[in-house]
Amino acid sequence: MYHGGTNFDRTAGGPYITTSYDYDAPLDEYGNLNQPKYGHLKQLHDVLHSMEKTLTYGNISTIDFGNSASATIYTTQEGSSCFFGNGNENSDAAISFRGESYVVPAWSVTILPDCKTEAYNTAKITTQTSMMVKKPNEAEEDPSTLKWSWRPENMDNFLLRGKGESTNTQLFDQKVVSNDQSDYLWYMTTAKFRKRDPFLGKNMSLRVNSTAHVLRVFVNGKHIGNQHAENGKFHYIFEKDAKFKSGRNVISLLIITVGLQNYGAFFESVPVGITGPISIIGRNGDETIVKDLSSHKWSYKTGLNGFENKLFKTESPSKWSFQSVPLNRTMTWYKTTFKAPLGNDPVVVDLLGLGKGTAWVNGNNIGRYWPAFISSSDGCSAKCNYRGAYYAEKCQTNCGEPTQRWYHVPRSFLITEGDNTLVLFEEMGGNPSLVNFQTTIVGSVCANVYEKNVIELSCDRKTISAIKFASFGNPDGNCGSFVKGTCEGSKNAVDILTKECVGKEKCSIDVTAEKFGVPDCSGAARRLAIEAIC
Repeated sequence: MYHGGTNFDRTAGGPYITTSYDYDAPLDEYGNLNQPKYGHLKQLHDVLHSMEKTLTYGNISTIDFGNSASATIYTTQEGSSCFFGNGNENSDAAISFRGESYVVPAWSVTILPDCKTEAYNTAKITTQTSMMVKKPNEAEEDPSTLKWSWRPENMDNFLLRGKGESTNTQLFDQKVVSNDQSDYLWYMTTAKFRKRDPFLGKNMSLRVNSTAHVLRVFVNGKHIGNQHAENGKFHYIFEKDAKFKSGRNVISLLIITVGLQNYGAFFESVPVGITGPISIIGRNGDETIVKDLSSHKWSYKTGLNGFENKLFKTESPSKWSFQSVPLNRTMTWYKTTFKAPLGNDPVVVDLLGLGKGTAWVNGNNIGRYWPAFISSSDGCSAKCNYRGAYYAEKCQTNCGEPTQRWYHVPRSFLITEGDNTLVLFEEMGGNPSLVNFQTTIVGSVCANVYEKNVIELSCDRKTISAIKFASFGNPDGNCGSFVKGTCEGSKNAVDILTKECVGKEKCSIDVTAEKFGVPDCSGAARRLAIEAIC
């Protein structure tokens, strides 16, 4: 993938796929350059393009140097081009070829367009790293906190009356009933008890065998609990205590999907919904009585009233209350207005503090949100080494954090003059007062480049305001945490780069000992580390 993107509306597959996707692509979700990957690939493309004729028409030969090191040579009458590969994960390879010596870093490939001069190595990054940051909305007259109105989702027909669109004495898969027209499906039935029914008076619970992504359970209009599938296990048993009365009891189950599976063998047959059995359990000491409801008359209803009445539309005539806006209330609609952030930088809305639901901007569905879903706290490490075979858990980040916090709002969705409308449907309960709009920009740029290379720094149409760090020698650390090493050039690198770069949108730096002074690094390769503020 070269360009990331956003799964707006219900287009995210599943289950549990976020709206944001870029998989570390060269162009991120918003179209920003993902540096250093973009620059590193651009250099690779330039080198390969310069070798086009040789790669297309050349005869191929190979040399095995041993210890996973090899050379692949493309030869034509005009000349030859070489690729030196080192498949060893731990050791650099010293290669002697046509009277010259080369060092190929572990798990990398070196390209020599003329089989003499190294033009590119996959492990040597000679392009900047851009550190993206979120900037608060500074639109004129925009209040520091958004003013919210609200209204509840009307569920009386489902919770108190159990009325749906169709009935059957069989439990159906959600896909069969809803035909993927909505994330929501109601399953409703009634259970009747006589005054002296042996069930009543005992410790009673409702047990549901479920393959639903999210299950919310109500008895006689009261929410008794909810559960969602975790750790990839989409078959679970929900059981909670419930109070039943003599006479008619309404049992309402709301099933919520979070994207249907759209890949793999027989993906369309993966169950989603209530598989059954569904039972009322009565316990009195060692005695347990089970009442199976699976073959009862079940009523089905696809969707929710708020969606059918299009409460998310800007011109919705429905009444909204500005009084006592509730926090952490389930199944609630919220609405506010905001000014479009100034400038042209990509816009995101920070939904941290909310539970789970759907968001709209000016009637445009920006996707499902679930910032309350926290990723596993295991699997991340402070250092990342991409050497060796790839596997899904390699170099994971953001462990223990929300799986997604910022949601993309395209500029095309926004009104530049006047008020924009944000509508939220909150299923689980959250705090809308924490919601805010931001822009994503380049905050700083870094580089860590070997001697005899040229590095270009760019703040993406903004000016470089300061040089935070610069050292030529053997500096240590990473972008944002560089420190000086044991050797350093005799000239002040910060002063040199301040004169060359500050106040400019971009600058090119020739990394040479003549420019920065010769450091005594005992023969080790010398590098220039830079961090510039945009």
